[in-house]
This record gives sequence, C-alpha cells and structure tokens, in this order.
Amino acid sequence: MPTEIAAVAPLSWILLAVAAALAGFSKTAIPGINTLAIAIFAAVLPARASTGALLLLLNVGDVFALVSYRRHADWPTLVKLVPAVIAGLALGALFLAVADDGWAKRVIGVILLGVIALTLWQRRKPPADEPSAHGKRLARIGYGALGGFTTMAANAGGPVMSMYFLAARFPVKAFLGTAAWFFAVINLTKVPISIGLGLITPTTLLLDLFLVPAVVVGALIGRRVAARIAQRTFERAVIVFTIIGALYLLV
Repeated sequence: MPTEIAAVAPLSWILLAVAAALAGFSKTAIPGINTLAIAIFAAVLPARASTGALLLLLNVGDVFALVSYRRHADWPTLVKLVPAVIAGLALGALFLAVADDGWAKRVIGVILLGVIALTLWQRRKPPADEPSAHGKRLARIGYGALGGFTTMAANAGGPVMSMYFLAARFPVKAFLGTAAWFFAVINLTKVPISIGLGLITPTTLLLDLFLVPAVVVGALIGRRVAARIAQRTFERAVIVFTIIGALYLLV
C-alpha cells in the first residue's frame, strides 16, 4: 500500500467515507449536498488531490443517477448549454493550472454565493412572469460557463447548475434527470483533462477503491428519499446546502 494511503488517519477515513456517501446521495436525491462532500475532501486532502479523488467517485454516482432518472431529462436545455459549458471547462482548466489551493477555494466560494443570490432574486418573480428569449439565452450562457468553470476547478459545478435548474423551475425528477445526463457527460470529459493535470494518479485510484461502496450506499438511500420528497422541501434543501458549502469555501 502506498505511503500516502497508509498515512491517512482512521478519523480521516471515516470523514472521507461520509463524504463519498454524500456524493452518491447528491446524485440521486439532493444535488446541493455535494458541496458538503467537496468541503470534507478539501479538509482532509490537499485541494488538487481532493479534486481528482472526488471526480472519480462522482463518476460512480453518475451511473446510479442515469439508471434512476435517465428518462426524465430536458434534452433541449442540455443541448443549448453545451457551448457555454465547454468554454467554462477550458477556463477552469487554465485557472486550475495556475491557481493555488487557497485562491481556488475562495474564488469558487464567491461564485457560488453570487449565483445563489441571483437565483433567489429571480425566483421572487411570479412563475407566470417568463423572461424574454434574450434573457433566457443570457442566463443559459452565464450559468453554463460558470458551471463548466467551477466543475473543472473544484468539482463544484453541481451547485451552480442546481441553481440554474431551480431558476428554470424544474420538477424534482426533471431536475435530477437533466442533471444526471449533464454531469455524466461533463465528468467523463474531465477525467482525461484531470489526468493530464496530474490530479488523478495511481494513488487516487487506490484511495477511491476503498470509498466506492460508500458512494453506492449513499446513491441507493438517495433514490428512496427522492421518491418521497416534496417539491418545496427539495428546493429549500438544495439552496440551504449550497449556501453552507459556499460559506465553507470562503472560511
């Protein structure tokens, strides 16, 4: 066993297992909880190492999300997001190549809080008060670019896109189905980029091997919760956990 793995303390293993379970749960129930998984991984591991390790676990969670909600995706929305997300991924890769751990956390935290504030402001409008086609396009570009940037830089695209889907007032299953396809594709795209940046190594693979069962347990529990959760409770939970994660990154 590599010394890096052997050096992980028992308490740290427990925290990582809890975070892995939260990552799985976020994929099939409450996307905002993913920010807690990000915070725990960043607290236990160096930021760059935590980004690579968590990415592979999120890929496992994506499989369960697709199995559960693949038929509920809003494909027109997904297709229109592609150009902005690709641009955001490229910017995120450049940022990750030059930014240190502290800057990465603070920048992502500020972005998340800004996106939350914008989304809550938009949701104050009556549902019947639809934005113009130009307004929808600007929102798609803004959320998509920020989603791509934050998911590449810190696996934190989930909260950004959750705010976008909330602003679009998606029902629970449409929300989870659209997010499932979005992040399955994005996270697979990030794997070769992360390998090239040195974020994923043989040690990362070994670490994740021990944590995959926790992801599976979290995802299965999440499926049960999502089948019973009310729309308003779902939306409030997404917002609350996203705020908690953003504030942690700033501290």
